[in-house]
Amino acid sequence: MNWNDCIERTNTHSVKWSFPQGDVIPMCIADMDFQVSSAIVEALNKKARHGIYGYTTFSDRYFESIMSWWKRRFQMDIKKEWISFSPGIIPGINVLLSVLTEPGDGVIIQDPVYYPFYSTIENHGCSVVKNTLLYKDGVYSIDFDDLEAKASRSKILILCSPHNPVGRVWTDEELTKIGDIAKRHDLWIISDEMHGDLVYEGFEHIPLFKGDESLLKRSIVCAAPSKTFNIAGLQTSILLIPNEEVREKYQDKLTGFGLMRPNVFGIEGTIAAYEEGEPWLNELMMVLEENKQYVENYLGQHLPELRATQPQATHLIWIDCTGLDMQGEELCRFFLEKARVKFDEGFKFGESGQSFVRMNIACPKERVDLALRRMHEAILEHRVKGKIVK
Repeated sequence: MNWNDCIERTNTHSVKWSFPQGDVIPMCIADMDFQVSSAIVEALNKKARHGIYGYTTFSDRYFESIMSWWKRRFQMDIKKEWISFSPGIIPGINVLLSVLTEPGDGVIIQDPVYYPFYSTIENHGCSVVKNTLLYKDGVYSIDFDDLEAKASRSKILILCSPHNPVGRVWTDEELTKIGDIAKRHDLWIISDEMHGDLVYEGFEHIPLFKGDESLLKRSIVCAAPSKTFNIAGLQTSILLIPNEEVREKYQDKLTGFGLMRPNVFGIEGTIAAYEEGEPWLNELMMVLEENKQYVENYLGQHLPELRATQPQATHLIWIDCTGLDMQGEELCRFFLEKARVKFDEGFKFGESGQSFVRMNIACPKERVDLALRRMHEAILEHRVKGKIVK
């Protein structure tokens, strides 16, 4: 696998590479510019050569690949009957909210957070309840006093674990506190664990209800091979729903929406990823670690106006741009027009993200370096004009 190969993605229907501006480097959208594992490519090619792409169902091998992955990665035994399908995490959460909530119910999110959560909650007439993360010295933490207060008047907490965009891996102690609050206030937890496999050395992702069976009846874990193995386009996600009553209602809703059948290639890709993709993933994490360190070192040496919140997981870096004295659309327009680099806008993740941008580092180091040098040139010019607050 050549991790330095800058693969051409324009004119391939890629969302990330479809921006109309010329000569712009897209460091946004959480997919990777790396080719997937050869095992996945071969599995899809084999299915393509078969030549029949009819209605698809779930095989024993599909379920076994998921259960085996969770056993190896997280030392956790999950039951086959817990596993439910969704074409994506956000569609799955939408279906869950239709099952678990009534209009007017409060749904807690911990902002700045993955921005589709906001519209997902509002789609069901529910109220967005913000348990804003605490930010100090470049590190984010949970405001548990605030969470306790808001849990008493809310129905659900959507937990992002690991957190997107700030990159925190929640500790066992933090997860225990969250679970205790949920039990005290009869609060449901939907845990988005999409990035649970993309954790850096020295940190450990702990699935929400691992080791705490009392949470099984009041929580759902959402996961997928899509971020881990760069196969989001195959549209296959996994919801672990131990509560039988909720699981049946979820599956009934899914059938009612006509979403009960998986993508024919998604099934093959999932099996290949979980059965044979681990060596590829191990290499990927070394590449991401190198890119992460490169960004942190470059900002520290050349761009003191910017500060990278050091991610413990994900292929994303949340960059504090307070030193540029710009916020919101002005900040992102500066990087887009002056540096010709496209980031995910921090303000979309919540009001507390106004002075931030989200950078995707899942690309060859050459591209990371070029983006940083462009940022450097733009900020040097900005310094000369005397517009930067020191």
